[in-house]
Amino acid sequence: MIGSFLTALRDGVLIGIKGTGGKVIFPPTEYDPDTAEETSGIVNVGPGAVVTSWGWVSQPLKQHPLAHPFAWALIQPDGADTAMLHVVDAGSESAMATGMRVTATFRPADERIGAMADLVAFVPEEAK
Repeated sequence: MIGSFLTALRDGVLIGIKGTGGKVIFPPTEYDPDTAEETSGIVNVGPGAVVTSWGWVSQPLKQHPLAHPFAWALIQPDGADTAMLHVVDAGSESAMATGMRVTATFRPADERIGAMADLVAFVPEEAK
């Protein structure tokens, strides 16, 4: 399943997978975390999403994904029932809010290699 997820990122697409009862799990897993049953059925999700929780990083460190202030956030893409921790490049802490709409941004197509780094950040929808 991880290969399909990374290939989708290379293609600039977010995918989830159907779990028990039709719940869409993002990022996709091989087994439903609630029931341990195998998952099946890839589902396109996003690129729009909702921030469900967040924390601001005012002074990024060298190992952080962005060199300027950003938020770590739980991001739940449209069409998914679960969320993933990722970066929101909102510009300022005052621009962040739980429930805000964001959209995925990717590396330029010719630079994507099928890795998590292909998904650069999420940005506020109004900023796109």
